[in-house]
Amino acid sequence: MSSSGPQAGSKVAFAPILVADIGGTNARFALITDYCSSSNAFAIDHQHTFPSCEFKSFEDAVDAYLSQVNAISITRACLAVAGPVKGEEVTLTNLGWQFNVNQLKARFGFANLQVINDFAAFAYAAPYLNERDNICVKQGIAQAHANIAVFGPGTGFGAACLVRSQGQQAVMSCEAGHISLAPVTELDRQLHNVLREDLQHVSVENVFAGPGIARLYRAMAKVHGKQVEDIDAAQIAALAENKQCMIADRTLNHFCDWLGSVAGDIALSFGALGGVFIGGGILPRMQQRLLNSRFNERFIAKGVMSQYNSQIPVTLVCQEHIPFIGAAACIHQGYQSVSQMGSPTGSPTGQGD
Repeated sequence: MSSSGPQAGSKVAFAPILVADIGGTNARFALITDYCSSSNAFAIDHQHTFPSCEFKSFEDAVDAYLSQVNAISITRACLAVAGPVKGEEVTLTNLGWQFNVNQLKARFGFANLQVINDFAAFAYAAPYLNERDNICVKQGIAQAHANIAVFGPGTGFGAACLVRSQGQQAVMSCEAGHISLAPVTELDRQLHNVLREDLQHVSVENVFAGPGIARLYRAMAKVHGKQVEDIDAAQIAALAENKQCMIADRTLNHFCDWLGSVAGDIALSFGALGGVFIGGGILPRMQQRLLNSRFNERFIAKGVMSQYNSQIPVTLVCQEHIPFIGAAACIHQGYQSVSQMGSPTGSPTGQGD
């Protein structure tokens, strides 16, 4: 979002927040220069994208960005990284980068530095999303101040929860992609049996991620007694879109159907009465197929808890800059909760300032 809207609603000086979205391919940076309470939006300025491979270390990438905005005093920063954050040590395996949060904070003189997982950023962003920019998958009534679940299939499968209770909030990250994938229907069971022939443990991520689509395609072909070529997710999608392959079409339809059951399990596990938000790189490209699928039916079908899930709204997030919004929200909400509690010790990530 441009800075023109939020600045108009500001009443106090806003200390800029350095935000980053660090992935295996690109290192994206921006400055959050304002927040407008009336539109519930952050101003995102000074955006720069660098190829991650250009830098030997994460510190070098930060240096490169700060050299672009050296006229601006920056004391607050939140970095969203595509990998686990364990204590003060952060390792980005695909890049060979490793850094210590406290050392990074000291090197760049940040008074407040947070480092969060990219799906934690998604969870923080959820209350700040613009309804007009996203797609309603399932109608429902979100309970104010209730937990919000986020998940998404992409290169892998990520999930997190924004936990909200008694005026406080925190993000709970998890490894939902590695939980066991449960078959529900007879077709699920047949596919699951085929998948088990090659996998010791059939996890959610084994199916609901880019590589998983090809795996599901081969299993679908075997269940239907068909021979298919070994092709990737993009090729499967093209065949399905052009109606050139029944197995490809059925694979993507069942991908959406079965994902409804997984999403319903995540909603129950997190108590997500505040809503469920779907991200990742796959489903925004197949919006109509998702909307035409049995996703909602299977999301709700949870036995004695079907009524519980029936009231939960589900949104497909297509809005841009989610990691930036979430990183900004992490710092901004942390500041608000500290002010409200009258204590300097509150931190939404539990990492401290």
